[in-house]
Amino acid sequence: MGYVGPAVIKRLACTKRVELFGYDNAYFGQCVSPGCVYPERLLAAQYYGDVRDITPDVFAGIDSVVYLAAISNDPMGDAFGEPTRQINHECAVRCATMARASGVRSFVFASSCSVYGKGDGSPRTESSEVSPLTEYARSKIAAERDLLPLAASNFRITCLRFATACGFSERMRLDLVLNDFVASAISSGRIVILSDGLPWRPVIHIADMARAIDWAMRREDGGDFLVVNVGRNDCNLQVRDLAYAVAKQIPNVEVAIKNERPGDQRSYQVDFSLFASLAPGYLPDYRISNSVRDLIAGFESTAFPQADPTQFIRLNVLKDLISRGEIDQSLAWQTSKRAHDVVTASA
Repeated sequence: MGYVGPAVIKRLACTKRVELFGYDNAYFGQCVSPGCVYPERLLAAQYYGDVRDITPDVFAGIDSVVYLAAISNDPMGDAFGEPTRQINHECAVRCATMARASGVRSFVFASSCSVYGKGDGSPRTESSEVSPLTEYARSKIAAERDLLPLAASNFRITCLRFATACGFSERMRLDLVLNDFVASAISSGRIVILSDGLPWRPVIHIADMARAIDWAMRREDGGDFLVVNVGRNDCNLQVRDLAYAVAKQIPNVEVAIKNERPGDQRSYQVDFSLFASLAPGYLPDYRISNSVRDLIAGFESTAFPQADPTQFIRLNVLKDLISRGEIDQSLAWQTSKRAHDVVTASA
């Protein structure tokens, strides 16, 4: 019930004969993009609950687990450090432990290229030294480390180090660089970069993330435990060039580089050659231009430009829930409506 999940549901439900079950605490359950339907309609059932409270029975009869649960960006990780460590790291390992004991055969962990932190200019490979600069990145690399001992021939673990996500989703996010640039260009005719725009960012469309997850669930190559970068080599761009790529497709858009903030230390290019060699049938389809066009089409086909943008900034949503007393500072629900034993059949 987040940003990437709808793409994964769509991919698996529409291309594979599988029965899908969701588990989510629904922080962002109501953040559905204007004009879109609830993605969980394609699930056999939707469980509501906090992964910090998950119990082994949830994994009974399950073949594969895809762990997308996360406090999912740097501002949220900085604001909620302990929940980030718990949900992104500790609960991922705990879920994998339960899944293995329940007979699950495949565990896919959504990791991040942000673990590379500040690169030295050369593209980072899976064997490159990691340099996580934020709680979010540190939680991802810690989870990878502690998942390793759980892997076995009957329990394959795949850690997908994704590039920065982009693309239109039924549960949209505007706190992602390319999404933000396109939304700003459409709504105001301007893209404002408050820093120098020089940091490097690899980006990947959520549909291509879903393709990689599909492959990881059923992969045969790569061993019992695999860490792999997921993206396209030609989608490594500097932030300013991402802005110019948007302006190229939307007429009369101004790109303003303000240099008002210190240079972003998070800057890394990534080498995706290993994924290309392991999963040739699942390579990312979307180039930057395709992703921009997808976002433009998504925004223009809905009432998105007129929607309140704050509900699509994840940190704002959490702060609002806290201000209304629905969750506490540990991000735990204070109402019974998200009890973990509630199951809702798909509509």
